[in-house]
Amino acid sequence: MAIEAELKAVVRDPEGVRKRLDEQHGPGRAEVYRDTYYNTADGSLMDADRELRIRTVHGPDDTRTVLTYKSARVDEASGSKPEAETRVEDADAMHEIVRGLGFTPRIAFEKRCRNYSFERDGRRLLATLVRVPELDDATFIEVETSAATEAELAPALALVRVVLAELGVDEADLIAELYTDAVAAARPA
Repeated sequence: MAIEAELKAVVRDPEGVRKRLDEQHGPGRAEVYRDTYYNTADGSLMDADRELRIRTVHGPDDTRTVLTYKSARVDEASGSKPEAETRVEDADAMHEIVRGLGFTPRIAFEKRCRNYSFERDGRRLLATLVRVPELDDATFIEVETSAATEAELAPALALVRVVLAELGVDEADLIAELYTDAVAAARPA
């Protein structure tokens, strides 16, 4: 399973970062993600730092659904995790299957994203500007690539750090908090 080498940061100058991304990689793709995270009834899946997610992505030209499983973090500082992902033909059926296997929805929320795909130093990268309405419309940036092995993770993350620095994102603004935790904390008890 490939490792998602990703860093996430709070963006202090959203318009400046978006302008730099547009200049370097074109206008980006505006999409809305509707994410549902599942857990076991006893909470053991997420307690073990693993994730099971069904994401439906609404873009300007299409809607697609993706099933994602993430193992526990292999790098605490970045939160990078091994990830397996596949496109799903029927979102409703996938939700039924996952619930039928005994998983229960833990949390669902929306992310409003602008995605920029590009290549750098022989790697495919994805930079995503993210707003989560429930998080006071703060803007985040995620930059990710893939590492085939744990040994490849450090150089992959080094490249991600270079990209973030070029966009004017300060290392001090990096965060490892999961959106699931932040949204849960923002909701009334």
